[in-house]
Amino acid sequence: LEQEQVVVTMVTLLPLKYARGEFSLLDQTLLPQEFKYVPIPNVQAGWEAIRSMRVRGAPAIAITAALAVAAQAHNEREELAKQEPAEVAALLSSRLDSLRTSRPTAVNLFIAIDAIQGMIVDKMAAGGSSEELVEMVVAEAERMYDDDIANNKTMGRHGAARLLKAAGKAKISVLTHCNTGSLATAGYGTALGVIRALHEHGQLEHAYCTETRPYNQGSRLTALELVHEQIPATLITDSMAGALMQAGRVDAVVVGADRIVANGDTANKIGTYSLAVLAKHHGVPFFVAAPTETLDVQLQEGSAIEIEQRGSKEVTHIRGVQIAPLDVGVWNPAFDVTPAALIEAIVTDVGVMERTGDKYDVPAFLAERKK
Repeated sequence: LEQEQVVVTMVTLLPLKYARGEFSLLDQTLLPQEFKYVPIPNVQAGWEAIRSMRVRGAPAIAITAALAVAAQAHNEREELAKQEPAEVAALLSSRLDSLRTSRPTAVNLFIAIDAIQGMIVDKMAAGGSSEELVEMVVAEAERMYDDDIANNKTMGRHGAARLLKAAGKAKISVLTHCNTGSLATAGYGTALGVIRALHEHGQLEHAYCTETRPYNQGSRLTALELVHEQIPATLITDSMAGALMQAGRVDAVVVGADRIVANGDTANKIGTYSLAVLAKHHGVPFFVAAPTETLDVQLQEGSAIEIEQRGSKEVTHIRGVQIAPLDVGVWNPAFDVTPAALIEAIVTDVGVMERTGDKYDVPAFLAERKK
């Protein structure tokens, strides 16, 4: 029976299922106990899935938004083709805008929306038809999905090499936080993709993951992915990270990001900043792995990042079970900001960004890669 359960897990561990006009997400709020795919037939369903954290992770949020728009547009293709191009352009752009309100911190969502809206404007300027507008939006969403997986694998290779260099060892033990694997992306992962790459090449000694309170993405999702990939791993509570480093069992820390601003300050899941401070104290190199879509050159420093505040029940309850007095005050920021000075290097899909002094020059890095 146990073997049969493992086989089911291996088969169903896909973050999303997509074919033109058909889009469904693995409901991550039910993991690891239940594997259930929920249909996302339209933009409203996409918004609700993002807001309720049925899907989470900056890359996955952006892809979900794009595919929700694409799925609905494809299924309305005949009806939309009968309308004037200006009406179709306005409708598609409005639907994209509505997704901006789902969650505020992860920049990938906004970059994806801006990109598709910019393409709509360009297509209208070129005299595009209603059918061409729909096809363009659908094709662009599909391209984002395909590119994410390929870019994550490239990022994994870049990150594995940089972590090994920093540790000065042939095999290393790595600590990660939250969930940054296939469940947070279109597939493979960012920070967890780095760990996967190390494992694939026999360069990973051991992986450690924090449970990541209050939503437990580490224990529910990352631990599940590590077991799924048969990667040697140990789950710890968030409060055990310092002791683990003090015991000399961590060679490097690698985390993902929801927004990296121009100077390298990085917003990521709450608890990331604490890990960075602990790593600095213990001389453990601390890395961030994120795609270029997470780089926000419009904001100059981390203090300008809007931090999402979530409801008190995420702290006072676990899966509906009350664990704290209901009348206690609760502060529940979903993210914190790690100063650039604490980050050893930022790993991206186009290369590794190195720090100069206490800061990074993100605009210069991107400009250099575009040459």
